Amino acid sequence: MPTEPSSTDLPRPIGRLLDPAELKALSRRSTARGAAQLALHLAMLAASAALVAWSRGAPALLVPALLVPAMVLHGWLLLALFAPLHETAHYTAFVARPLNLTVGWLCGLPALFNWHYYQLFHFAHHRHTQDPARDPELDPPAPRDRLDYLLRLTGWHTWKGRVRVMARLALGRAETFAFIPEAARARVVASARLQLAATLLFVAIAVAAGRGVDLLVFWIGPVLLAMPLLRAYLLVEHTGCSEDDDGLANTRTTLTAAFVRASMWNMPFHAEHHLFPSIPFHALPAVHARIAPHLRHVAPGYVRATASILGALPRSR
Repeated sequence: MPTEPSSTDLPRPIGRLLDPAELKALSRRSTARGAAQLALHLAMLAASAALVAWSRGAPALLVPALLVPAMVLHGWLLLALFAPLHETAHYTAFVARPLNLTVGWLCGLPALFNWHYYQLFHFAHHRHTQDPARDPELDPPAPRDRLDYLLRLTGWHTWKGRVRVMARLALGRAETFAFIPEAARARVVASARLQLAATLLFVAIAVAAGRGVDLLVFWIGPVLLAMPLLRAYLLVEHTGCSEDDDGLANTRTTLTAAFVRASMWNMPFHAEHHLFPSIPFHALPAVHARIAPHLRHVAPGYVRATASILGALPRSR
């Protein structure tokens, strides 16, 4: 199994922000808390799907005005399954590792994100955060100007990269990813092949049952429409932060609405997560209350953070 980054890997004085007793208490994992958060997420997904269905039945003149926003909301919640995928990759959503793996793998299906690949990708990101040469999240590099930033929001780079990754893994070419060790290659390839087979089978069954339009309305359309929101959210995490190993400065925490915190499993407390990756999602607000004065980048909301990032980027040539 891959070795998870831990708080013992942190450079000093970061490791002294929490004393050992605090760190141990805050790092306590809870299956009950993870199950409750997952149930909340699934309930929100069911509600957004019901809203999409209701919007389709509205009077014809109102359908465009109602259906598109409903699909965007539903798409956000589908893409936000990235949050439990992320949490389970750290084994912090639940106590039992097999439960983390199973839930995380299933949560990766809607956006064609493979759990086994992502875990290794993400651990490399934690170990080499903001290192242009070794952080896999910086491939492609951070946006170089405003046009580049806006192009990232379309999701084109994301979907192209996702398809390329799944194709390489399905062909058994795990060695092309530097962060996948030789011992893990067969496991990652098998996982990706199973995911691809499950996705194609699901699509085939839906089309054969005459539900192709439902695929577009409840899945494909929503995730395409909502991807710019997720890209904007993710770009806030590190863009414009320092390119060094200072965990207090290379990651941004964003103070945001309860709905965003709930749907993203407290990931907006992102600097706190990077500083103490062993601490589960439900304890991150407590960590923020404890260490907020030490953080270099704390944004007052995603709109203002995005505006600040855009303002700092040069105009497109």
